[in-house]
Order: sequence, then structure tokens, then C-alpha cells
Amino acid sequence: MRVLVGWDDEAEAETISLILNVEETAAEVVIDDEVFETHVNESEWEIVLMSTNFPNEEEALGLFRKVQDAHPNIPIVGAWKQGEFTNLAKFISHGLHSHLMRDSEGDFIFLLPSMMEAAMAAVVAQRARMLAERLTEEVDSVRRLQESVIPKDLPAPEGYRVVGRYEPSQIRVSGTSAVVMAGGDYYDAFSVNENKLILLVGDASGHGVKACMSIMTMHTFIRMIREEQYSDTAEFVREVNQKLCTSDIVQDEGGFITLLYSTLDLENHHLHWTSAGAPMPILQNLKTNECRELGGEEEGGLPLAIDEEWEYEEVVSEIPENSRVLIFTDGLDEAFPAEGDMGHDQFGIKGIMKCLQEGRDLPLDEALQKLFDDSNAATQGSGRHDDTSVVLVERQRK
Repeated sequence: MRVLVGWDDEAEAETISLILNVEETAAEVVIDDEVFETHVNESEWEIVLMSTNFPNEEEALGLFRKVQDAHPNIPIVGAWKQGEFTNLAKFISHGLHSHLMRDSEGDFIFLLPSMMEAAMAAVVAQRARMLAERLTEEVDSVRRLQESVIPKDLPAPEGYRVVGRYEPSQIRVSGTSAVVMAGGDYYDAFSVNENKLILLVGDASGHGVKACMSIMTMHTFIRMIREEQYSDTAEFVREVNQKLCTSDIVQDEGGFITLLYSTLDLENHHLHWTSAGAPMPILQNLKTNECRELGGEEEGGLPLAIDEEWEYEEVVSEIPENSRVLIFTDGLDEAFPAEGDMGHDQFGIKGIMKCLQEGRDLPLDEALQKLFDDSNAATQGSGRHDDTSVVLVERQRK
């Protein structure tokens, strides 16, 4: 800690120099106001200690203001003599950081090291608060950018209902409210013609600006090529993968994106889908209340932006009347307590299926809400550790 001291008593100045120049503190103690002002203008200091009578009572406030102008972000500590409240008040009104009283015996000098440390600690804490506020603003901006690509209204083709939801990750610290993070999850649903409905969820690795920009890049590519009428979902995913493999935004620091891209054929009620590292879709038969994954490890392809030559596969699954299909990112099944074992205590596919079965008789939007409520409950109050995107589709009875 570098300390500049301006003092009006030579004997006290020598003692102050001895007291402050210990360990990692380097103090320059000055009794001449011109020399002091030179030090103020030519050197960097972390804290300034001034007598409120330095160089004299009439000129002290003016010198104090010069220090403020030269170093507006460092704390200035004032030392005042008993009975000089009026003079002290002038300094306080002009922004004096902190102060202590000079007793006639000089014992106050022994308090100076702890006073300097306390002043520095207060400044560091204030700077940390300001940084946290700015970071919160940045996170909010990134999150708003990310959420701008998430659809507000989902299509509702005849005979079907579609609901979707995105929920960001959170960090909870004991005794504080949850901090909502920015990330790279994404879902979308749109029609390419009267017979085909596109449903997809995506998840970029990491959090923050990079993950958000990665998912925005993928979103842009998908929107650019979605009208080209690809013959199958695998061909479409291959095209997106090749574009992402040449994207510096996504590939920086080994980034990647998982994607479940699907086409719902509204004529024959088949779901054509391709997974690029995403969880398998889950089919729920509402008549029997049976739930099952529509694929296994062999249907799970490599995440996007890793291998430009990877060959993805299309899977075709029949969607029976009176059934629901769930596509989701791994934030749903990987919800777990902060102190738990992620592999053992996480919500998991079993938890998802149980929740779907328990919500069989609920309206679709309430069944979706239950998925988020139950997975959040699995964190035991620690908050969602990863972004979560879910699309839930119901083929209704005729």
C-alpha cells in the first residue's frame, strides 16, 4: 500500500513515518506543502493522509481539493485536533473519506496503520460493489439479447398444441437472492409450410457473452437456410454444422453447441429428428401413461462445431394420437442440489418421466410448468445450475 502523508508537525511526522513504513506499506511523509503537491502530481498513491491544518488552517482545504482533483478515486483520511469541528465539517462536506481525532498525547499515531487498512478495505469493497453492478448490467444485456431470439408465440397446427419455455441458470449464495445468469440455451418452433412444423432446442457450451453469441450465430444460420427445403433433418444439421465449424465465435476456446432438430409431419404424424449431442426426445402415451426415449446412444450424434465431416443421422418416430413429445436441453435432467453428487442426485431422465406421468391429466402448459417446478425442487434451493430449454408437443384426440 502506497501512502502519501501531509503533516503539520515535524516531530509527529517522524513517528508517523516509522509507524507506517512496515511490511507492505510504503509511506512518504511530507511537511512542506510544495513538496507534498509535487508528490501528488507526479506519483500514484493508493491512499492519502492529511492533517486538516496542513500546511495551515487557511490553506488546508484548498490543498485537499487539489489532491481530490489529481486522484479522484483514492481515499483521503483527515486528522483533526479536538475542538476543530468547524474545520473538520468543511472537509467532510467536500468528500473527506474518513477521519480521526489527534489527541494531545499523540496516541492516535498508533491507530494510523489500522485506520489506513480500514480505509483501503472500504474502498476495495466499494469498487467491488460497483464492478458487481456493472457486471450485472452486462449480464442483463446479454440475457436480453439471448432471449430476443426465443419465440413469444408458438404455432398451433390443427390437432396439435405446442408450448415452450426457457429458464436461465442461477447462482445462489447463502443469505442472498438468486443471481440470474446469461447463457446459451435456445428453442424455436416454426412452420415451413402447411404440413411441416420445425421444433428444435440448442445449447451452447459455457455461459455469458460467448455462449450467447454462439447460439445467436446458430440461430442466424438456421434462419438463413430454413427455406431451402432440405430432404431430411440430418442433411440440414450437417449444413449447420459445417457453417459453425468455420465460425471463430463458436470455436473459440473449444466451444460447441448441442442441437435437437426435428420436423413434425402433420399429415402422417411422424417426427423426423436428428440429435447433435442433445438428449433424446421422450414420448408419452397419454392413454397408457407409458414414457420412453425415442432413441439411444447410437442415435446421438457429435455436438456441432467439432468435426466438419461428421455424418449425422435422421430418425423417424411415429407420434400416436393422444400423446406428448418432449424435447429439451440437458439443464432439465441435470438439475441437482449444490452439495449433491451430480450423477447420483440429479433430476435425471427418470425424474422427467415421473413428472410427465404425474402431469398426464394436466393441461399442456401446466404440465410444462410442473417439469420446471419439479426440476427446480430437485436443486433443494440452490438454483438451476444450467440453462434449460423445453418444447412440449401434444397430439390431441380427434
